[in-house]
Amino acid sequence: MPFVLFDAALSDMKNPPERVKTLAIIPSAGMGRRMGSGKMKNYLDLLGKPVLARTIEPFAASGMVDSIVVVAPPPDERFCRERIIEEYGFRKVICVAGGGAERQDSVENGLNAAGEGFGAVIVHDGARPLVTPDIIEKTIRAALDIGAAIAAVPVKDTIKEAGDGFVRSTLKREPLIAVQTPQAFRTAVLVEAFRKAKADGFLGTDESSLVERTGAKVKVVLGSYENIKITTPGDLMLAECILRQRDGITT
Repeated sequence: MPFVLFDAALSDMKNPPERVKTLAIIPSAGMGRRMGSGKMKNYLDLLGKPVLARTIEPFAASGMVDSIVVVAPPPDERFCRERIIEEYGFRKVICVAGGGAERQDSVENGLNAAGEGFGAVIVHDGARPLVTPDIIEKTIRAALDIGAAIAAVPVKDTIKEAGDGFVRSTLKREPLIAVQTPQAFRTAVLVEAFRKAKADGFLGTDESSLVERTGAKVKVVLGSYENIKITTPGDLMLAECILRQRDGITT
């Protein structure tokens, strides 16, 4: 029962963490070249709404999220603000920040654009529209308790290390996890991680990798196999199927 390991620390908490002002940063600056549509993947239609609008919805609805910053490519800032934020009435979105050269830069731009006063930050990919309020809130709670937390699921496939076209080794599957977003942090923890990464010239693949370098512990909470990232046309079709099932749509 590997799932038990993910949420044990949360169930053992004697007292809930204190309520702190929490900022959600949703980076949506990726070009999505693998979609092959010629259009930003996060603006593609997903059962009547843009992917990005569906991603923002559970954060806007969560009582644990106070404000949201969306990070978009600089040429798309106005479009994102008018056609996504204003059109769908996302009042918690306080600004649309311009994206940077790398994801790391985009998230830091979003953090800087939000200003001060937030005790916690939760970061979530704009291309993951199927995240649930439960995943969002348990990730925030774990971060407030530990300092940093990520959503992930156990790896189901056998994973092998390969090189030059040949298998080098077979890895033990039990300790391996597939990391998702959201990833949440006490603000001071994330700010220090960005500072150290910049000083060292380090570029990480996610926020957790930056925090890990500081020596801080990162708690793993159970995500969902439905919390997929829209990368290819097949992913969009799968997301539609999942949404139809959730909403009881049979046609």
